[in-house]
Amino acid sequence: MGKHVVHISDEKELLPLAEYLLKLFSGKRIFVLYGNLGAGKTTFIKRFCNVLGVQNTIQSPTFAIINEYSSPKYGPVYHMDFYRIEKPEEAYDIGLEEYLDSGNYCFIEWPEKIESLLPADIVNIRIRVDTGQTRIIEVDNGSYPDI
Repeated sequence: MGKHVVHISDEKELLPLAEYLLKLFSGKRIFVLYGNLGAGKTTFIKRFCNVLGVQNTIQSPTFAIINEYSSPKYGPVYHMDFYRIEKPEEAYDIGLEEYLDSGNYCFIEWPEKIESLLPADIVNIRIRVDTGQTRIIEVDNGSYPDI
């Protein structure tokens, strides 16, 4: 299992990183982002959506749980936030399986709330706040070699 750690000190560095990861994992569609409140999960998802050509306003779906965006090239892009989920079964009630099986891009915040429901073939991204504004981003790329 390959892992790579990147230190980001400026938000501007997220766009090229998102572009790189989408190219590297061109066959994967499910990206899960772990991190504390304020770590930058939604900001990073915005950059992924920018690379995918999403024109919608991208915002955290904390209350809606799932936001659907549109990419002219890739079709629907799903942004999920399971912060408010109490039990994994609640994710079934909102149709999680259909989203994950759709073949469309899915970006998931707070995946620890639904880990038992996630398929194995995903990209894990962990974001930690380091000193100041620096973020430590760790990508677990599953079966790929180190990136």
